[in-house]
Amino acid sequence: MSDISKRPDILRIAVAQLNPTVGDIAGNLAKAREARADAARAGADVVLFTELFIAGYPPEDLVLKPAFLNRCREAIETLAGETGDGGPAVIIGYPRTDGAKRFNSVAVLDGGRLVASRDKVDLPNYGEFDEKRVFHVGEMPGPVEVRGVRLGIPVCEDIWGELGVCETLAESGAELLVVPNGSPYYRGKVDVRQQVVIRQVIESGLPMIYANQVGGQDELVFDGASFALNADKSLAFQMSQFEETVSVSTWKRGADGVWSCAAGPVSVIPEREEADYRACMLGLRDYVNKNGFRNVVLGLSGGIDSAICAALAVDALGEERVRTVMLPYRYTSESSIIDAKACARALGCRYDTVAIGEPVEGFMSALGEMFEGTEEGITEENLQSRARGVMLMAISNKFGSMVVTTGNKSEMSVGYATLYGDMNGGFNPIKDLYKMQVYALSRWRNTHVPPGALGPSGEVIPHNIIDKAPSAELRPDQTDQDSLPPYPVLDDILECLVENEMAVGDIVARGHDIATVHRIEHLLYIAEYKRRQSAPGVKITRKNFGRDRRYPITNRFRDR
Repeated sequence: MSDISKRPDILRIAVAQLNPTVGDIAGNLAKAREARADAARAGADVVLFTELFIAGYPPEDLVLKPAFLNRCREAIETLAGETGDGGPAVIIGYPRTDGAKRFNSVAVLDGGRLVASRDKVDLPNYGEFDEKRVFHVGEMPGPVEVRGVRLGIPVCEDIWGELGVCETLAESGAELLVVPNGSPYYRGKVDVRQQVVIRQVIESGLPMIYANQVGGQDELVFDGASFALNADKSLAFQMSQFEETVSVSTWKRGADGVWSCAAGPVSVIPEREEADYRACMLGLRDYVNKNGFRNVVLGLSGGIDSAICAALAVDALGEERVRTVMLPYRYTSESSIIDAKACARALGCRYDTVAIGEPVEGFMSALGEMFEGTEEGITEENLQSRARGVMLMAISNKFGSMVVTTGNKSEMSVGYATLYGDMNGGFNPIKDLYKMQVYALSRWRNTHVPPGALGPSGEVIPHNIIDKAPSAELRPDQTDQDSLPPYPVLDDILECLVENEMAVGDIVARGHDIATVHRIEHLLYIAEYKRRQSAPGVKITRKNFGRDRRYPITNRFRDR
């Protein structure tokens, strides 16, 4: 143990809140180099990266590939060698191997070498996380001395669980806790994280730096919002949300030996609608860009869902990368055509019209003999939707555009969507937004331009789209409420069933009609097969369809 009289009283720590790409080891290494250079110019002693940064997070089953693990190790060895230049030490996440075992680890690099590794102890196995299937549990860690300061380095879930990792680090001499995280966004998550950190600061008596990844990875959006708390639980610094940045904080040792933050960034965390909108925008942008799509196309119906998806696409990618297509049929109202055109004009994106009358009638003619003597109904309605899907996929194939699909969570919950029709597409930015949330975000966007958005200011979603009754327009005078409860009622029932897993009796006690609740529960269960075939979409709520909620398709349970 070092002589305390020789230890520094000031430590400058840079937090690299960056957007890695899963599997892009060379690209992530380049980002790390650039961030370290920025930190060096700012006078940092240490630069802290996020969880599994070199691999990208979450790498899932990529860590089962020896070639992938070897490339990650080589990148860490390369970066370690570069720390011999006298610049900042590096704390960075990577997948480590020890024989046949794999660990979610953090490397400490300084002086041209790998000083130490620390392995994640508490592997999450809930919601979107299933690390126990690919990683082994690490041993309880001790602190690592970095530039004369004993740092405790718990990894993400190590501060969320009940294993006492932070207390162990404090008892073994840690002076300051620095935590690499890969913590995905959901509504209100910033407050949840702060409460977790407060609890650990109280139990350990140590200040804590919480470094979080930013960027989209499939359904997940990592929102950054890195922060730190002093040992007295006061906010030491707060970094921005949804933005890449490298920020330096200055820490000083007090006369009592306790470290506190003397200077650091102070950013304002967005309110609810802005945060949700920016999460959807970032998730769409990264999905399109990281997967190499040049542009996107979506059907613009004149309804609220396609309108907000068009706004998100233009904000995420720019008007020149967005094509909208109106696909009218005999039941498409003139007002919908006017509204769709006005929306595209307000956003500045391309707008085309492709009538679907001939293909729909062609399908009807081809099936006429087989369908003779049957009543017209949902089958014929779905043919319209599927004709639209065929057209959009043809445009996608011809021009290399990814189809943005536009169904909201209310519709996906009860199966109010057509397989191989309006469900066609590569990504859905509003998949985890209930209908009333779609309305709230549309109103918000009409009066705000989020930071980083490439779209215009002003009203981009015409007020008539927001004000009119929603309709699929697949038959004369159709509205959604012909077959569904009013959306405020539907959304509350669904949130009870999906997010909160409430019993039917408890939902009825909130004032809902029991027959309606039973019907919605039934629709929720029988639509599972559709959701399994739906495009991925941004996670916004605590429990999205897919990673968070894994129900069987074949399922006879009903809460009676």
